[in-house]
Amino acid sequence: MDISEAVDALESLANETRLGVFRLLVEAGPDGLSAGDIAERMGALQNTMSSHLAKLQRARIITSQRDGRHVIYRADFEALGGLIVYLMKDCCGGSAQLCGPIAASIKC
Repeated sequence: MDISEAVDALESLANETRLGVFRLLVEAGPDGLSAGDIAERMGALQNTMSSHLAKLQRARIITSQRDGRHVIYRADFEALGGLIVYLMKDCCGGSAQLCGPIAASIKC
C-alpha cells in the first residue's frame, strides 16, 4: 500500500456511517452482507447507503459481487491488513516492545 491508497482508505472511513458499515462487514466476515441488509442494520435509506458503499469500494477496502438480484459486499481483509501494516510499519523505531501485541504481526 502506498500513501495515496492509505489516504483514500482513511478518507473513506472518516465518516461515522461508512466506518460503521466497514465494521459491520468485518464482523460479517467472508459471507458479507447484501446492500439491503446493510441499510437495514444501519438504519439508513438504500440510496444513501449506496453512495456510502460506492465510496468504500472506490477506496478499495470493500468488494462487491452480484448474487442474483442482490449485490453482496465484503470487507477486503487484505486491504485492511495492508493499511494496518502501512500505518504501523515504522512505529517501533527498532524497538518492537513499543508496538505491543501488533509487533509480531508486522515484523517491527
